[in-house]
Amino acid sequence: MIVTGLDHIEEQVRMTQALRKALDFLRGPDIASLPDGRVDIDGDQVYALPQRYATILTDPPRFEHHRRYIDIQFIVTGDEVIGWAPAERMQITEAYDPAMDIAFGTVPAGEMTPVRLHAGQLAVLYPADGHAPRLAAGMPSPVFKIVVKVAVEEGITER
Repeated sequence: MIVTGLDHIEEQVRMTQALRKALDFLRGPDIASLPDGRVDIDGDQVYALPQRYATILTDPPRFEHHRRYIDIQFIVTGDEVIGWAPAERMQITEAYDPAMDIAFGTVPAGEMTPVRLHAGQLAVLYPADGHAPRLAAGMPSPVFKIVVKVAVEEGITER
């Protein structure tokens, strides 16, 4: 997992053509007006999922991980906590679904690292990163986030 601001991401992530497309999209002038739903950037190789919701308080948090895609979770407005733990520490509660590229689970108490993101910040989550998004940073509050899905390239599963 890499956490940074959009202005510093190139210093921290090995750039591929697909990651460059994702970041160029996030720097676009009209991202704040995007409707919720899927936005194709480069077909199934790179696409965005703008989403508006209220963060939640939950215990234990619901973790997820992916195998075929890297998540770039960019906060447009609001604050959110994303729980992080190595995917291999997840106790799977819903088996991996290849069609949706997701498995769900929990992590043992005390093993989650909470990462607070503010507007303009992002997290890059690789297949090795279990994550619990949508967690409240204090009290539940509205968030506008864009998750950009970037297909994993051979040899680029982590930094």
